[in-house]
Amino acid sequence: MARGAPRRVTSPSPATRSAAGLLLGVVLLACGYSAHGSAGRLPQGAERIFVRPLEDRTTDTDAGALVAAALRRELARRGADAGPDAPARIEGAVERVVFGAPSPNNALYRLTLIVSTQLVVGGKLVAEQRTQRDEDWLAGQDPLESEGRRRLALRHAANEAAREIIERYEQP
Repeated sequence: MARGAPRRVTSPSPATRSAAGLLLGVVLLACGYSAHGSAGRLPQGAERIFVRPLEDRTTDTDAGALVAAALRRELARRGADAGPDAPARIEGAVERVVFGAPSPNNALYRLTLIVSTQLVVGGKLVAEQRTQRDEDWLAGQDPLESEGRRRLALRHAANEAAREIIERYEQP
């Protein structure tokens, strides 16, 4: 082909694209991937779960609400989130939220979040657990920035605790 001459680029035919998509889907299914959540791995009767507001036993006024919201999002990702009329529910409490400075110069802070939950199906306690998450964050340039970073660390700990809680309730 002469230098500077336009190249002809052809795109795959619709049949080729369909075949490639079908092949990819078969390969993903064979590997255990699916397009829906993992609600099928939850205990019998707990395919749809309602998360009650968690009791907050801490001095952080919205720790319970943050963890409950994170649990609802995690269940929604799995297609298992439901309203108050669901046959299963998760209830529990945020036991502790502790903030401290583990470094001698106070440049690094650590948050510890402890949550206890129970999975109740049809009025019967099916499982319970206690989860602890630790998050580190750097101090900000001023108190306002440090507080913002602390709040982000709390949100991240709540999200990770929720993921861990739901994964533990899932059956292998």
